[in-house]
Amino acid sequence: MEKVPYDLIVIGSGPGGYSAAIRAGQYGLKTALVERQARLGGTCLLVGCIPTKSLLQTADVWERFVNSEKEGILCENPRLDYPKVMGRKDDIVSKHSNGVAMLLKRAKVERITGSATLLGGGKVGVQGDGGAQTLEARNIIIATGSEARMLPGLAPDPEFILTNIEILSLKAVPKSLAIIGAGAVGVEFASIFKRFGTDVTLIEMLPRIVPLEDEDVSKELERNFRKQKIRTETGARAENIQKTGSGVKLTLTTRDGKQETLETEKLLVAVGRKPNSDRIGLENTRVELDRGFIKVNDRQQTGEPGVYAIGDVVAGTPQLAHVATREGMIAVAHMAGKQAVPINRNRIPACTYTEPGIGSVGLTEAQAKAQGHTVKVGRFPFAGDSRATILGHHEGFIKVVAGEPHGEILGVHIIGPEAFELIGEAVAAMEAEATVEVMMQTIHAHPTLYEAMGEAFNAVYGLSINA
Repeated sequence: MEKVPYDLIVIGSGPGGYSAAIRAGQYGLKTALVERQARLGGTCLLVGCIPTKSLLQTADVWERFVNSEKEGILCENPRLDYPKVMGRKDDIVSKHSNGVAMLLKRAKVERITGSATLLGGGKVGVQGDGGAQTLEARNIIIATGSEARMLPGLAPDPEFILTNIEILSLKAVPKSLAIIGAGAVGVEFASIFKRFGTDVTLIEMLPRIVPLEDEDVSKELERNFRKQKIRTETGARAENIQKTGSGVKLTLTTRDGKQETLETEKLLVAVGRKPNSDRIGLENTRVELDRGFIKVNDRQQTGEPGVYAIGDVVAGTPQLAHVATREGMIAVAHMAGKQAVPINRNRIPACTYTEPGIGSVGLTEAQAKAQGHTVKVGRFPFAGDSRATILGHHEGFIKVVAGEPHGEILGVHIIGPEAFELIGEAVAAMEAEATVEVMMQTIHAHPTLYEAMGEAFNAVYGLSINA
């Protein structure tokens, strides 16, 4: 009997891949998901977003215990049990990975373990423990994600030269850590390990840390890092990197050209990510690449009929889990004949889970001006927010970038307590095309952190009350 082809085969089980597969199942499409790893969830769930945020949560709690005397709570000789910290992180990952398996089963998605290769003509070869098989589908989604880039001449190892994978398996808190790269990954691990007691040096080649954020946000985070005694070197280079047997030694060239030898117990390389687009059979298709990233249109279609791509592997896509998920929804809607609304890239939120945290959406002030907008800016400091003071976290501000003369919201940039939660209001406002005036008239509960958002919108016209 001839085997009926699938309506969809998804390659990769990260947030974009598994979400797309589940949505396809909800639409009644016969769907299979192919994943080469034994566990589901991809980089984000297994060795990225989720375990990292678990450690950041523990770092937040630990910091409160260490400084609890300020709140009238005496905790004598608090101890950090790092193996238990890591155990909790692993439990969270396992729980949610198992949850993905349950969700796929409920959506009647067939899970296939093995390495997938595109064969062309809607065929996918899968090599698993049980041998090789060839699957056929009317549609295919490539959701193979990305992996950490490594500096030339270096290779990651479990002891000394680390990526996001190895650093999440350390057995103990290192005494010292150098981090090359001050994007989201670099600054988050700097924030984690400094609070755990590590001597951290952050090295960034560009003129400022978190370089994709608004310049004022970058300056504020660097100011706070220096206050926390995280050594931050921007416009700097790390060269002549060598393992010493007990750690890592490198030559640090600072912004002013001075050189020094820096020795640390561990080195984290956080210089970006590269797409997982090789060894998946793209040469057997008409899929087009741009420096290894897959080209797609606004419905996530590639140059090969019936083949879509989503997430980190896609050219021009912000490497964010929620973007991959939304792209998966667009691809599945399109193939199922549903309405598929393309992503508005000016309304994609970005979050960085440092202390203080960062949340942003839309254009920075510099980008808005470069695009020819007449810009008006409102800024409100968390120092004027009662709830922030109660929490003991009143560093940072909310910055609203608005256009004149109509008051359209072009961008919102937050650095401060719970910034990654607060940004949600700004995203919803921009999606609804609310103006600054509408948000000024929106009642914000008191005392809350999010009332600072209302103050920031009022600040655009110089009308904030508490600053």
